[in-house]
Amino acid sequence: MATPPIENIGQIAIRARDLPAAVAFYRDVLGLEYLFEAGSLAFFMCGEVRIMLSPPELDEFDHPSSTVYFRVPDLQAAYDELSERGVTFVDEPHLIAKLPDHELWMAFFRDTDGNLMALMSEVRD
Repeated sequence: MATPPIENIGQIAIRARDLPAAVAFYRDVLGLEYLFEAGSLAFFMCGEVRIMLSPPELDEFDHPSSTVYFRVPDLQAAYDELSERGVTFVDEPHLIAKLPDHELWMAFFRDTDGNLMALMSEVRD
């Protein structure tokens, strides 16, 4: 079988109608590494994936983004800290699946534009 041409995800675009509010949320509340702004775009790093916040260029792009799942080592601690920082969670940390070698836990929240996001943690025995 040939080597697949796709290596990994380089960047994820997230709709942001109010860029200053979105920058403050992703930088100050979520604590992502702020890189730079270029015009109406703002860039962050999350591990090895770059996140770009941008207003929708066309009406067809003016919709909530796909759900981004942020991996955290301790879901309850991250949930508590982000709640204190003003993150509005849709639900509390809960078990999604019991797998043979770990449990998958998640908690969902919304950003300043109403985009659904999640914290996820894979808990091993």
